[in-house]
Amino acid sequence: MEDEVDRLVAAWRRERPDLDVEPLEVLSRVSRLARHLDRARRIAFSEVGLEPWEFDVLTALRRAGAPYQLSPGALLTQTLVTSGTMTNRIDRLAKKDLVERLPDPSDRRGVLVRLTAEGRDKADQSLAGLLIQERAILAELSRQQRGELAGLLRRLTGPFDNIPG
Repeated sequence: MEDEVDRLVAAWRRERPDLDVEPLEVLSRVSRLARHLDRARRIAFSEVGLEPWEFDVLTALRRAGAPYQLSPGALLTQTLVTSGTMTNRIDRLAKKDLVERLPDPSDRRGVLVRLTAEGRDKADQSLAGLLIQERAILAELSRQQRGELAGLLRRLTGPFDNIPG
């Protein structure tokens, strides 16, 4: 079965036979898959009235376990945004009553961000919707193939996820 990347690679091999375009066979597919996943995420989140960034923050708090709270710094680490962006996101989520700010008992100057009951419900609903979308994307692969692909992708992403600082 030929796909768009096969056609793209064939065209480059024809036009630039001097270049080894083999990386395109993998990474162009990863890029295209990422676009499909982004669309699927938007569909799943819009069904519960969330934006992707809202899902990221709410589910980071949900994964923390009861009482579903983290410091803004921990949220920064998990969502890979700047402190200014995180402050804005927390403000916007607080206005929607999805999170609340609480004083940090271990640091008088610090705060903790905690999921509200509504925020937890939205996180749970959006995750369930996302998993439906993601299962559909992976439907062509067997359980074994999904495991093999996960392992290969882990090898590729591991060095990026483990860069100090």
